[in-house]
Amino acid sequence: QVQLVESGGGLVQAGESLRLSCVASGTSGIIIMGWYRRAPGKDREMVAHVSSGGSTVYAGSVKGRFTFSRDDSKNTVYLQMNDLRVDDTAVYYCAGDRYFCIDDGCPYWGQGTQVTVSS
Repeated sequence: QVQLVESGGGLVQAGESLRLSCVASGTSGIIIMGWYRRAPGKDREMVAHVSSGGSTVYAGSVKGRFTFSRDDSKNTVYLQMNDLRVDDTAVYYCAGDRYFCIDDGCPYWGQGTQVTVSS
């Protein structure tokens, strides 16, 4: 059974940093393709994902502040979040598949980790 597990969320003040992690387990070959978030009362949105060409695409609101990286030896991806803002407050999810996927096309999702940024 495939599991994606996020960690690293928490409560921080505006301007501070957090690093989220997402590890895939349960079977081999799962590629974690991206990070998404859902803020209270809003639809889920893409934060960062790997394009079909292999580059990383960022949402405009996080570009320059967030960095997506991976450690394939650990089957883990990270989201380094710097200069956090109050409107970054959301539940953050990672998603993946055995092949390229994006958003609703990804069959595997983590349970989410809460990030709360106070002013």
